[in-house]
Amino acid sequence: MRKVILVGVLSAFSVSLMAATQVRVVGLFNGAAVVNIDGQRKMLKVGQTVGEVELIKADSREAVLRVGETTRTFSLDREYSNGFAAPQKRQLSIARRNDGHYWANGSINDRPIQFLVDTGASSVAMNEDDARRLGLDYRQGRPMTVNTAGGNKRAWAVRLDRVKIGSIEVLGVDAVVLEGQYPLQALLGMNFLNRVGWHEEQGVLHVEAKH
Repeated sequence: MRKVILVGVLSAFSVSLMAATQVRVVGLFNGAAVVNIDGQRKMLKVGQTVGEVELIKADSREAVLRVGETTRTFSLDREYSNGFAAPQKRQLSIARRNDGHYWANGSINDRPIQFLVDTGASSVAMNEDDARRLGLDYRQGRPMTVNTAGGNKRAWAVRLDRVKIGSIEVLGVDAVVLEGQYPLQALLGMNFLNRVGWHEEQGVLHVEAKH
């Protein structure tokens, strides 16, 4: 009789586990996390709650979540559809900063640079100081004139061997180097973004390599 009761208890416990909220952390930032809750992706900041899930703490390595009565530490996970473990793609999630912009640490020809992600810019663009720091012989590029908010600017069209943000790299990217100090930060424009997969959701820019 005891065995029958024990089996019944274990069976009920298993059903309870199956019915529990399914939680995955798919994006990590300082003070925030992108959490997949029962298949719905949500951007949570520390202290925010969705249903029975509360974000207690988060940094670039892990997040602490309270799910119901349980507190657990989560590392970055990957999302799969219908249980099919497809090959992992190179992905990057960028949280929008308080200034309303998306910033990404990356590199040009293996030299580090910080990009301002600009969907309004047709191409990668930078000023002369950035170009020199990156070792670009930009004055050997094709001379051109660019119309900016400050008027017409002299510029040079160049070809970059490699442009990278996170683990996502695109080879052979055209760029524009403008004379003077404009733009103040290097711009990651649409000629890069159009060669990767990207979408914006709840203040997070998700970028994914196509191959």
